[in-house]
Amino acid sequence: MANFNWARLTFTLLGFFILISAPATTATDHIVGANKGWNPGINYTLWANNHTFYVGDLISFRYQKAMYNVFEVNETGYLNCTTEGALGNWTSGKDFVTLDKAKRYYFICGNGQCFNGMKVSVLVHALPPPPSSSTAANQSSPRSTAPTVHHGGLVGLNAFLVAVVSIWYGSWWI
Repeated sequence: MANFNWARLTFTLLGFFILISAPATTATDHIVGANKGWNPGINYTLWANNHTFYVGDLISFRYQKAMYNVFEVNETGYLNCTTEGALGNWTSGKDFVTLDKAKRYYFICGNGQCFNGMKVSVLVHALPPPPSSSTAANQSSPRSTAPTVHHGGLVGLNAFLVAVVSIWYGSWWI
């Protein structure tokens, strides 16, 4: 093994160590409108009523960047389709909003499309307390079967490091 690359091995082991040692946080990423995205003429009330939102979950909006946008507004702005006093504004076309408080959130499209149905309101619930060890042993089903994503802090860094290592060194070690 005359060509053994110690730097490659060290970098790979470091990446695995960080990946294994980071505490995992999970949250559901609720994509508004699912495969229909953020567009006029979609019943977002029906979509929202089919989801349960918890503190720490994400709500993401997918749309054509030059055509639409997203504003977080209060209830009055939601009902009247106005952005006055908006609490947030996103325009990237692939926007992720962390639902960080247990409350009702209101989102609208601010370019007039709110009147064509581009508005959604979601109620975010506090996370239930973790089950005790005796309760957990008696439960047979998880809190939700919804897909989850890892996000934030070291977990996001871990995913980035794994991607970089994979690209840099190829997939020989996976």
